[in-house]
Amino acid sequence: MKKLSLFILLLIFSNSPLRAEPASTQIANAIQKGGFVYIYNEKGGQIGCVGAGSGPKDGLVGYTGSTVSVRKGDFIYNYNAQGGQTGCVSAK
Repeated sequence: MKKLSLFILLLIFSNSPLRAEPASTQIANAIQKGGFVYIYNEKGGQIGCVGAGSGPKDGLVGYTGSTVSVRKGDFIYNYNAQGGQTGCVSAK
């Protein structure tokens, strides 16, 4: 199952025309849909996507103009606008 999820995630990123957005793109919205958190710019275009975890407490914690925070298990992971991980802290 993990290999299939990774394959789907790679497929999403490799086919996304928005992947070439400049690094300065601001996050205007982040929405969790199922097992993924989709990251959008101020024009409503998708600029990133990250896994949301599968546990009962997992999922989108919040977002700012530059970061998205997602809980996965006992950790909260921080991501930039393009979905690159920038940090990780304990959720406890």
